[in-house]
Amino acid sequence: MTIETVSTNVAFGGVQGVYRHASTATGTDMTFSVYVPPHEEGALLPVVWFLSGLTCTHANVTEKGEFRRACAELGLIFIAPDTSPRGEGVPDDAEAAYDFGLGAGFYVNATQAPFDKHYRMQDYIENELPAIIAAHFPADMQRQAIMGHSMGGHGALTISLRNPGRFRSTSAFSPIVSPLSCPWGEKALGGYIGQDRTQWRAYDSVALIADGARLPDLLVDQGGDDNFLESQLKTHLLTEQCASVGQPATIRMQPGYDHSYYFISTFMGEHLTWHADRLKG
Repeated sequence: MTIETVSTNVAFGGVQGVYRHASTATGTDMTFSVYVPPHEEGALLPVVWFLSGLTCTHANVTEKGEFRRACAELGLIFIAPDTSPRGEGVPDDAEAAYDFGLGAGFYVNATQAPFDKHYRMQDYIENELPAIIAAHFPADMQRQAIMGHSMGGHGALTISLRNPGRFRSTSAFSPIVSPLSCPWGEKALGGYIGQDRTQWRAYDSVALIADGARLPDLLVDQGGDDNFLESQLKTHLLTEQCASVGQPATIRMQPGYDHSYYFISTFMGEHLTWHADRLKG
């Protein structure tokens, strides 16, 4: 579990770091960022995971998410992994499209060649990286929350639903709520998992809730002027499914906001406060 420190910077009394390690899950080097707020020596702090969207790396939210002041005030460790394996020999979309391959791992374990060798993002996020965080940072792994944006919102929802009890709270910005029902999801899951759509249900939050998975609570913000809302995100499917089975959820449409980090940064502090309330004790 050796990690290399790429960079560190002091921010709001804490340390923003970027780290690299050789991943056994993906068979590649992986880079991630961690913000550790100011804290007393020996203290263990609650953890918030942030999963990013299509085309992103760890750097997008690290540089544009505006989370550090809130994390410093609330005492939260903030972790931002990459969105896919990278490096020489890692297969990409044949036409280098943005919605499949590099930067678009969809947080799944691929079963289809040639992607099955490296695209093991489910194992990486659920198992390998948490062990590294526990070993190297002052993290209280009994107090974890997860959140994400777009493809990362899909990842946050499905990972939390598949791992009951691991995360005390779950939230998302503009999540892809049902890959079974949108072009991004059909391309990604078809390419990574194959054409048996019954195998896709483990990576679809609407399907997981329909199949009985539950969360203690859920917070979702969606921009009303998001140009992907109708064709790809389809927030109404999650709203309807939660209502039909009694899954507690606060799903808010935010008029005027788009899909960008201007939207995410506006509501980031509110989400972190919501998580902090549920991570106490």
